[in-house]
Amino acid sequence: MGAALLVIVATFFAGLGVFGLVAPAALVRPFAIELNAPESRSEVRAVYGGFGIAIAAVLVVAVLDTDLRRGIAIAVAAALLGMAAGRVVSGLADQRTRFYPVWFYFLVELAGAGLLALVR
Repeated sequence: MGAALLVIVATFFAGLGVFGLVAPAALVRPFAIELNAPESRSEVRAVYGGFGIAIAAVLVVAVLDTDLRRGIAIAVAAALLGMAAGRVVSGLADQRTRFYPVWFYFLVELAGAGLLALVR
């Protein structure tokens, strides 16, 4: 079951990564971010695209290497919880936002972390 959970989360990150590399402006459009310069597109491709692909790859390593599985799962779960925590801080510091996209992705991040916490 642990491998299946890793594959689910890896698939999410791989999709995010490919989308970030191929269509950075479309990826961040729901967040009201406009990418008007090559530097801004590069940033989204790096942080969402490259990072997403890298995390997916690390999760594949966890599928294949049971000795590393738990540590990788914990590390990626921590990253997802950090993202969710950043949304909470923003929710406290900024104006209220609609459910989508901010709080929808907050729940996705919590779900991903929860799935990874089940990996043994």
